[in-house]
Amino acid sequence: MSNWKAYRRESRSLLAIAWPIIIAQLAQMGTGVVDTIMAGHYSAADLAAIAIGYNIWLPLFLLTLGIMLAVSVIVAQDFGARRLQKIRDILPQAIYLSLLLGLIVAPACYHAGPLLSLLELETGTLDKSLAYLRAVAWGLPAAVLFQALRCHTQGIGILRPFAVASVIGFLANIPLNYALIYGQWGAPELGAAGCGWATAISMWLSPLLIGAYILATHAMREYLPPLRLVAPDPAVIGEIMRLGVPIGLTFFLEMGVFSVIGLMVATLGTHAMAAHQIAYNVWDVVYMPLISLGSAMATRVGHALGRNDLREVKLAVKTGTAVTVLVGVFATTVLLAIPGTLISAYTSDPHIYDIAIRLIQLAALFIVIDSVQVAASYCLRAFKDTRYPFIVTCICYWLFALPLAWWLGMAVSNTAADATAAIWKALIAGICAATVLVTWRLLHALRKALPEPAEGT
Repeated sequence: MSNWKAYRRESRSLLAIAWPIIIAQLAQMGTGVVDTIMAGHYSAADLAAIAIGYNIWLPLFLLTLGIMLAVSVIVAQDFGARRLQKIRDILPQAIYLSLLLGLIVAPACYHAGPLLSLLELETGTLDKSLAYLRAVAWGLPAAVLFQALRCHTQGIGILRPFAVASVIGFLANIPLNYALIYGQWGAPELGAAGCGWATAISMWLSPLLIGAYILATHAMREYLPPLRLVAPDPAVIGEIMRLGVPIGLTFFLEMGVFSVIGLMVATLGTHAMAAHQIAYNVWDVVYMPLISLGSAMATRVGHALGRNDLREVKLAVKTGTAVTVLVGVFATTVLLAIPGTLISAYTSDPHIYDIAIRLIQLAALFIVIDSVQVAASYCLRAFKDTRYPFIVTCICYWLFALPLAWWLGMAVSNTAADATAAIWKALIAGICAATVLVTWRLLHALRKALPEPAEGT
């Protein structure tokens, strides 16, 4: 009974951190949906331009997001050890780093013309995509700053500011899109570029909101440094980079794998690509709560590591893994029970439907395995072990899954349906390999003695 009570207590603590992350990610996903719907009603060319541009700036953002997530890893352990001064000291350094990263990715996004030219787009689509990217580029520094502030609060275990700022940013994006895409309320009619400017404005709104919330919240005051200018600290910034760069590259390469897989499927015809996109979209919706739980789990494990409490570390790992896998099993059950209903929401084409059914069934298997991989990977990050998951991603996805996908899908299969399913099977094989490797690494970490805690201040 005492063990059951401990698991219940840990589950409540986990979900208290996870639900604001889920809400925030729903808001961020909703922003993409609104952009797609509004641009689609404006013109097909503008919708295509936004889709292309989105797939260029998103990897840049994910790279910076991964780097800034190191802040939550460091702060979580310092919070558990009650090293309050270190928590205060890291915030200005995280802000310095976020501004530096913003000044790197924003110009890269703004000057994406040479990359777009490689895609051999129609002139109109290329111009619209570049206008969209140049608008978004002005918001990227704010987006990275927002993540620095969010990761500081996440390490402490306070996620309400992140959720509130994300929801308000999502709501603001709707009228901004309407005004700037369609030229309403006296605003210029900009089409795809207007969607980019709406995104940029929303990006700037988010750090202002979360900053105001943090300053106004009594619970945050003891974790904030005095409002005065301090010099950059290369040692602290270096620690964030050392932990964060592998996380950012992992995110970048994971997205890259799915992009390459999409290009492979695109060569198999319109029906195969449509079915792939449906199954991928369904998986993406389910993946959101999994990574939200993984992120919350990393915070809870980090707190226990900071306290140097091995029993609490194992409790956080077991509880978080169990909850994450249960969510994965529930999602799998839904996918296997009503695949036709899900597909009918996207299309009535029987050719697409037949391929999509097979992919949805594979996605169900995909999700169960991936839930274990997500839990183990985020736990390793809590242990400040970020290079190993990056190496696993390189090996299992890029050196194993992608060549296998090409061989099974492009060289062996005879029909588009069989080839698409074979490519997904290769991807699942890569995820299985990654799951085994990161789980082994986590079990190895749990068997080792915890390091002696530093003195708290």
